[in-house]
Amino acid sequence: MLKNKILSFILFFLITYSASVIGGLATVSFKEPWYSLLIKPNFNPPDWIFAPVWTTLYLMMTIAIWKFWHDKNRDMNTVYIYFIHLIFNTTWSIVFFVFHKMVLALVVLIA
Repeated sequence: MLKNKILSFILFFLITYSASVIGGLATVSFKEPWYSLLIKPNFNPPDWIFAPVWTTLYLMMTIAIWKFWHDKNRDMNTVYIYFIHLIFNTTWSIVFFVFHKMVLALVVLIA
């Protein structure tokens, strides 16, 4: 059951980055002009920072779940929570950037 470390890394990478791609496409396709018209605080990061930060974050998430998967004492509930987290993460981008539902996006974020 995914004992091959290279194969398991590739699988976790593909699953994790699939969530990233779906969320990214939703963001890029539906962000403007709606997002730029929002009133944002002065400490809101510039748009260019999000791509490298999220790419790095998703790589670290992939490495974390991959290392956890190969731990002899792993709890499968944690693996399930990881995948549920990916679903919520992707859903947030769709709810916020595609549908522009800020309150519902907050609910997804809190969930």
